[in-house]
Amino acid sequence: MNQTNASRMEVACSLLSEPERRFLLYELATDRTANIEDLVSQIAAWELDARIAGIDKETRQQVYVSLVHNHLPRLADYDIIEYDLRSGDIVLEEGFDDIKPLLEQFRQTEEEPELRERAPL
Repeated sequence: MNQTNASRMEVACSLLSEPERRFLLYELATDRTANIEDLVSQIAAWELDARIAGIDKETRQQVYVSLVHNHLPRLADYDIIEYDLRSGDIVLEEGFDDIKPLLEQFRQTEEEPELRERAPL
């Protein structure tokens, strides 16, 4: 493996090491587009192993802030997603295809059966 491939692998592993980023990408992999409000609810539910209806406003706000100030910008920096905070739209970009195989491997090791049993990415 040359230095460029090794660096790309390190970046991919670093990006996917955070559960919120993986959960975000699992959801986006299905339709390649989503709205941040829907993702916030689903990610919070997975993190707390709870139903979406049971997620309180404070928890949703914490997930939203984490996505907006950390996870979305990082993924956008590597051309994995594009997002528009005004509309709330998030779309997968070409860079996603580079990490898709690794994301699938991560998905197979998730503790939550719901995540492991989803259709392949």
